Amino acid sequence: MIFKQLFDEKSSTYTYIVASGKGREALIIDPVIEHTSIYTNLLNDFDLRLVKVIDTHIHADHISAMAELKERTNCETVMGEHTKSEVVSLKVKDNEKINIDGIVLQALYTPGHTDDSYCFTMKDRIFTGDTLLINGTGRTDFQNGNSKDAYHSLFKRLLILPEETLVYPAHDYKGNKHSSIGNEKKNNPRLQVNSAEEYAEIMDNLNLANPQMMDIAVPANLNGLKLRKI
Repeated sequence: MIFKQLFDEKSSTYTYIVASGKGREALIIDPVIEHTSIYTNLLNDFDLRLVKVIDTHIHADHISAMAELKERTNCETVMGEHTKSEVVSLKVKDNEKINIDGIVLQALYTPGHTDDSYCFTMKDRIFTGDTLLINGTGRTDFQNGNSKDAYHSLFKRLLILPEETLVYPAHDYKGNKHSSIGNEKKNNPRLQVNSAEEYAEIMDNLNLANPQMMDIAVPANLNGLKLRKI
């Protein structure tokens, strides 16, 4: 299997390129527009044909490369059915499977960080977007986020997965590349709670500043605008 984890230093975003082997079909998860040429060069290096690009949710801290990759490669653009994005060609439902040339992902609807957040499982791992981070969880104070929804998504959808399941988030701010469900259950400070109310008390009092690019990134990701046009 080809599995590439790429990092954008400006937004601390992880992007994933996945394929079953050289010369096969590929998918990209959570791409950043400034790195579009890096992605296409890697695809060419491995003789891969990009068929799907997935965003786990509408990002507020960077502009997605989804629309640009669609224009360059004619790939299918994928998000969960709750998204309001105008550039998505395939909206998947909760528990729906995505198949590409030897790779199978399953969509999990995990609202809380945003109302359109989805995670995607694949064999021994899960791409958690901003729902579950390494030693953290996604904030819940904008884009129709909801701390009690996040609690349900975490404790009723993700933390019931096998403890050895590898966790690959959309962001990390401390250099961590991956974790596991078991490690997060034991060590993630935001998960050491006994109720949705206790979790909400933590999340509703973080008092975080908005992402610097929020006013640009959110409309761009909803409407497919490109960085050079803004």
